[in-house]
Amino acid sequence: MSTRGELVRRAGWVLPVAIVLVALNFRGPIVAPAPVIGDVRMDLGLTTTVAGLLTTIPVLCFALATPLASWVIAKATPERAVSLSLVVVLIGTVIRSLPSAAALLIGTAVIGIGITIGNVVVPVVIRRDTSPERVGIVTGVYTSALNVGSMTTSLGTAPIADLWGWPVAIALWGVFALIAGLAWTYTVGARAAWLGPRSGAVAEPLPVTGPIDQVLDTGAVRTATGPTRVSVVRPTRWVTIGLTFAFGGQAFSYYALTAWIPTLLHDEIGFSKASSGASSSVFQILAVVGALGVPVLAARWRPRAILSLVGTLWLAMPLGLLFAPQLWLLWSILGGAAQGGGITVIFIIIVRLVSNDDDARRMSAFVQGGGYLLGSAGPIVAGALHGATGDWTAPLLVVLVAVLVLGVVGTLAARRVP
Repeated sequence: MSTRGELVRRAGWVLPVAIVLVALNFRGPIVAPAPVIGDVRMDLGLTTTVAGLLTTIPVLCFALATPLASWVIAKATPERAVSLSLVVVLIGTVIRSLPSAAALLIGTAVIGIGITIGNVVVPVVIRRDTSPERVGIVTGVYTSALNVGSMTTSLGTAPIADLWGWPVAIALWGVFALIAGLAWTYTVGARAAWLGPRSGAVAEPLPVTGPIDQVLDTGAVRTATGPTRVSVVRPTRWVTIGLTFAFGGQAFSYYALTAWIPTLLHDEIGFSKASSGASSSVFQILAVVGALGVPVLAARWRPRAILSLVGTLWLAMPLGLLFAPQLWLLWSILGGAAQGGGITVIFIIIVRLVSNDDDARRMSAFVQGGGYLLGSAGPIVAGALHGATGDWTAPLLVVLVAVLVLGVVGTLAARRVP
């Protein structure tokens, strides 16, 4: 028979594992069409701009559907919201695999709505059910898994399409949603059985009253050993808006490059379709380094210093591809690590700024909603500029500006965060 200590340790690991499986579904479906976009365009007669919508639509949903996601989470439990997000992603994946332009776009929108719910609720779950000393590393694991999902689909979609066609290659990733749904259902039931509701083994913030605009407040965190006073910096309007623009710069750059790196490498270096997809996966998988490295740095550095470093490394990607595309591997390593670190440090800042679940939900929704609204323009702007100019100079310059917004505005917004 398991002792109480063994059950607590087991419960401490089961949630991160489930979050990893859930996160695999929150970026992979977005990038899945990129390696086979040429086949999709040829079969369905899509223009370059419309093809860019396949990446733009989900990101636009992240912005426009965020109020809906926040409402769903407030009305339902976070556990049910996670389950709902996986079901919606699975439905959208099936619809998108139907070989018609309308189904492709509708399914993509459905996937975007499902991911939006997950985007907002997972940081809330991490903050609520993870001890304060582990929040950073669990957040890093979550953002790492987002990029592992992107890498997996970038690597696997083209080879599967060569065997069975692009509709099957896109639909097959729905298996991830099924696996994650089963794992999440088990996790919710197991943790409730092991620890019971509101267990002292799980960090639970005490409510802190006061307006969201208060600059400095003192909160408390209840742990298994009792209340511990901690300093909580409350988000001002300007900090929240600054983080929103920083998140927008991160999202614009990431999705613009994710959508068009395979095509860029084909045009500039002559890679085949399969090789371009495999090469672009480097940009995705190196994000794991940044996502796991940032929590380590966060234990010693202030967030503004981390954002400055992330912004500097990010610049290597557009500048490198602009002036020396043959060194794409080096630029993908630096840029990939930076993009994984960028989203992680912003999530960590949000967790440090809020002191209760409602504030976490609202701030997560605001920053992600506004940021993704800006980021949704990335793929379509890059595609339109490439179509208009016939080369990749203008798209990469736009990405460069977005990266500067992340680094400069993000550093200014985080200057008072401990």
